[in-house]
Parts: sequence; C-alpha cells; structure tokens
Amino acid sequence: MDDAAPAPPVRRSARVRAPELAGKGGWLNTGGARHTLAGLRGRVVLLDFWTFACINCLHVVDELRELEERHRDTLVVIGVHSPKFPHEAEHAAVADAVERYAVAHPVLDDPELTTWNQYAVKAWPTLVVVDPEGYVVATYSGEGHVPEIERLVTELEAEHAAKGTLRRGGLPYAPPEPEPTVLRFPGKVLRLPSGTFLVTDTTRHQVVELAEDGETALRRFGSGERGLVDGPPGRARFQEPQGLALLPDGAVVVADTVNHALRRLDPESGEVTTLAGTGSPWRPGDPTDGPAWDVRLSSPWDVTWWRDRVWIAMAGIHQLWSYDPAAGMVVREAGTGGEQLVDGPAKEALFAQPSGLAVTPEGLWVADPESSALRLLDTDGQVRTAVGAGLFAFGYQDGPAAEALLQHPLGVTALPDGSLAVCDTYNNALRRYDPATGEVTTLATDLREPSGAVVVGEDVVVVESARHRLTRLRLPQEVLGGPREAERPVTEVAVGPLRLDVVFTPPPGQKLDTRDGPATRLLVSASPPALLSSGEGAGSDLSRALGTDPAVGQGVLRVVATAAACDADPAVLHPACHVHRREWRLPVRPVEGGADRLVLELPEPSGADGAGRASGQTPYPSP
Repeated sequence: MDDAAPAPPVRRSARVRAPELAGKGGWLNTGGARHTLAGLRGRVVLLDFWTFACINCLHVVDELRELEERHRDTLVVIGVHSPKFPHEAEHAAVADAVERYAVAHPVLDDPELTTWNQYAVKAWPTLVVVDPEGYVVATYSGEGHVPEIERLVTELEAEHAAKGTLRRGGLPYAPPEPEPTVLRFPGKVLRLPSGTFLVTDTTRHQVVELAEDGETALRRFGSGERGLVDGPPGRARFQEPQGLALLPDGAVVVADTVNHALRRLDPESGEVTTLAGTGSPWRPGDPTDGPAWDVRLSSPWDVTWWRDRVWIAMAGIHQLWSYDPAAGMVVREAGTGGEQLVDGPAKEALFAQPSGLAVTPEGLWVADPESSALRLLDTDGQVRTAVGAGLFAFGYQDGPAAEALLQHPLGVTALPDGSLAVCDTYNNALRRYDPATGEVTTLATDLREPSGAVVVGEDVVVVESARHRLTRLRLPQEVLGGPREAERPVTEVAVGPLRLDVVFTPPPGQKLDTRDGPATRLLVSASPPALLSSGEGAGSDLSRALGTDPAVGQGVLRVVATAAACDADPAVLHPACHVHRREWRLPVRPVEGGADRLVLELPEPSGADGAGRASGQTPYPSP
C-alpha cells in the first residue's frame, strides 16, 4: 500500500448512499456492458480500489479469489482501477494488467480518479462494501481483511434475505480471448550454460526453455495450472513465477511469486521441488529468520546468487532476504518492512517493492519500482540510492543521476563495462546508469513494459513483457570497450540553427511497422545541456531543427534513432519484427561557418567507424 498504514474497517452507523460508479476509461471483463450500482441493487457489492503497480493490491486480487467463488450467487466484486503512475492511466496497460493477473471480475478503468475521489479513498488498496440497498456499510484499507469481509458478507446475506431485499445471480464474466503467443506476459529471463534461455511465462504459470533464437519453445516446466505442486514437468505447478537464478550445481532457483515460495528446477530432469516458503504469505508478527520450510515469504519477485547464497527481492514486504542452501535457512538482510526510500545500514534502510537484482563488484543492485529508483547494497552493508528521490518522484529524464527520472523499473542487469541496464518498465525503455560518471542515458525506447534482461556476448536480450517476447539489442560500443567521445573527431557545426536528419530506408523485404503507432523515434540530448538552445527531447520525426549556443564551446551531441519495421510479405500471418536502432555521441563545436546540417544514416553503411556504430537489433519473430 502506497501512502497509508492499514486501518481497521469502519462499520458505518449512518446510512450513507454509495456514490455511482464513473470512469472515463470504460469497463473491462464485461463484454461491453457498463454496470451501475443502481443496476446491482439486491446484491452485496465489494469495490476494490487498486492499481496494478501496487504489490498489496495484487495480494488482494489473490485473496479475493476464494471469497468470490464461495459467494458467487450474492456477491459482486468490482475492481476500480485508480492509477498512481502515468503508465497506469493508459487503458491498454490496464487491459494488459487485468489479463496478466487473471482478474476474474468486472473492472472499471478510472484514469482520472473520479470514483476514487467520490469515495474519498486515500490509499491503495481500499475495499468498500455496499449492501443490497445501495448503502456503504464498511471500508477497509490494506490487505488481509478477507476473513472479516466474509463474515460481513454472510451477515448481509442473512439480513437482506430476511428483508426480501437480496437478489441472487452472479454477473457474466466476459474476458477477452488472449492472442495465441508462445509466451504470455513473461517476467524474467536466464541464459543457461547450454546457450538456451529460461523464461518465466508468468500468466501461464510455467517456466519455458527457449532455443538460442529466443523464440522456439523447447520445453515447458509446469502444468500451466495454478498451484504449489512438486514433481516432474507435466505435474509440477507454479503461480505467476518471476525471477530466475542459476545455482553453482547447475540447478535453477525460481521465485514463485504468488505461491510465496522459492522452487528448485533441475534443467536436466525437469524435476521441481520446493526450497523455501509454506505457500502462505508473510503476515506482521511472523518470523523473518529461520528454517526455509517454516518461514513464510511474501511475493518474492527476483533472485540472484551472491556471497554463496540466494538473495531474494521480497517485493511483498519491501525487504531483501537471503536463502542459504547449505544451512536451509532464510534470513532478512535489508529493509525494515516499511515502504519508503531511505538509505543507511542495511537493516535500517527502507525499500519500496524491490523487484530486480544484479551483482557487480560494488555490491547488489536493486530495482526499487515504487520509488522509481535504482539502489545499491554495497559490500560494507550500506544501502545507497543511485537514481531516484521518493515514492512520487517519477518521470523520464536522462542526465546526472541526481536529476534523472525513472518510472517503476522492474529489472536491472550488469553490463560488461560495469554499468547497469535498467528495465524502465513504465517508460517502455531500457536505460543505462554508469557508476563511473554518475550519468543516466537511454539505451532503447519503444519497448513494451521491459521487465528483465540478460547479456549475451555483444547483445542484451530484453523481456518485453507486454509484447510477449524476447528482443535482442546490440550494446553500444562504449559499453563493450569501444572508443569514447574524447577519442572521436570534433565536428564543427553552425552557430544557431542546425538541421539534424536521420535517414532510414527499410531493408529489402521490410516495411515500416505502424501497427502500434509511429514507427520511428528520435531522442536528442547534449552534454552539457546548454550546448543546445532548442531541439532537445523525444519525438517521432527523424528530422529535427536544433539550436546551438557558441558560448558553451565544445560538447557532445547525443542522438538516438529507432525505426520499427516488419517483413512485408502479405502471405505471412505473423511477420518478423525488426527494431533498427543507432546511438551516436558526436563531439561538436559551434563555430561561425560550421556545417548547418548533420545527416546520419540508420542503419549505418558497412565500414562506418566506431564514432557512429552504437547499437542495432537482431530480429526475433513476433508471436
């Protein structure tokens, strides 16, 4: 929950009429129907105010499943999606989340918080019970209230049955038909020593082994049904698994998120066993240290191997834990359990839903999404924030880390030069943080909810969760040890107006892919920023009018161009998708009589030098 402590339910003595439901985003899971409280008279209605980034909200979605089933004839649950982040206000992202988390009741998309404000809601999640006559009878904040809500629902059923005001009959549930894709909302990726990939197929409750092409499914581990069951691949069950880590013995640890457990997967036999967790979520008062099979976990989201232990991003209680396979013990390593961005000694620090882990010689890096931050647990046991300023400091901005902004990053990956690739999930981008310079830059844009990545040679393979696929990007030359800006020739450009043109011609057999909007994107920035008096920022046009300031002297012009293309053969049902991307870091000096036009080619001609060769992409076929 983001901004309030759990509060006890309020059983209202005064009869307060429940405000009607309203939201400009419309309805999901209803087959096009629009529900009103007036039309639901006679049923008990439970309004669940949630947002899909909030781990406590996701806990409540899971808690409600059995309650809905037991009272399906008298209780109507309606999710009221009330966004915190800008990305959560996008209807397509809400629709994805409803499918991703198997929300099995009607959902009102309320991007402007209209219904939230009418009910004076102050925290995520909040649950409101409305009786069969349309009056609010109880409000709950936080998670863990389902037993009390069920007692109240049972009481209301009996009361209104006696009064003759209870109407039976559930609402039709009409989810959209999902696309036939190889993966469905994948979470994290791991490369096996064999060169194949393991991917958590989160919505299908499986772990999938993909061939080296990143597309062909070789094996599936898990039956595809929800549950906590050990055994061979076809019998084992997971629930929305996420993180993966390779153990020294060749086995793989799976963060089985909704089962609140760690599982062991043997890649050779496919056998699945449980390492830690009871299958029930941690609750206040439960121990955080002890035998792995006795201690409850809370939504483990990612795992990694560090210091001879498995480290766990315990998203559900905002902490880092570790699991010692030799001793069979789990231990709280960092975080008090409060949700905030606070640095300091590990066990006094505060995190906000840690969800991604990576190891470098400096320590353990943490993607901390609810604070839109990148954190470090260093080798001295201190937690430091590299990027991020708090729970409500988010956006999209490159530059010095103190000024840079992320939006709900879910993954972090160590790069060959010691910098970090950050899956900036709600900005649909892959960002880079360089500890040596303290700078944040953009590696790739126009991804869809990237959630994890792994380095393979000169490439980084990214999980595009909302595109249900892996995408391979060529890493910039500087990340691979290529020439730095200082080693490149300086281009003298005109003072004042300067025209930038990026020329892109789709390769033979391809055409621009405009299915998801503009097919091209151009991002321009400068170091120092004052080098450009105008023209910085992002846009879809590959031509840009810039303005330069001669008072700055020499600087570096950074240009990132992306163009999406797909195979043009009309006979192919699912054509292969290609993202052509280049990044240029061009040392420039504004002088009188300098060039008034810069022309860059995407993709670059063969034989171009390292000053322009930044990155490209190897296509993986679309689902």
